[in-house]
Amino acid sequence: MRTLICEWLRGEGYAVRGLSLQSAAPASGVDLVIVDVPDFRSRGAQTVHAVRTWYPHSVLIGLSTQLGRSLHGDSHAARALGLRRLVAKPCARGELLDAVAAAIGVAR
Repeated sequence: MRTLICEWLRGEGYAVRGLSLQSAAPASGVDLVIVDVPDFRSRGAQTVHAVRTWYPHSVLIGLSTQLGRSLHGDSHAARALGLRRLVAKPCARGELLDAVAAAIGVAR
């Protein structure tokens, strides 16, 4: 899934690095992090907190298989986790690209 998402984003002109949380390192200048939130109801906050410590100034979008539909940032679940959007997985290319564009704008 990570490879496919990276391909979609690169195809739109975004600069992308595909990393796992284990291989992540503190970095500046990262506009957006798309984080897998496998269980946003229990361990989701821990996952998002770990990502937030590495990328404190980045916008976060979450992906989760636990959703029936995607949630905007004003939803209770997204707000509670500090996410700009919580996207249901699997998602369509257009849905993910719309979420990214809404969060950080279109690629330059």
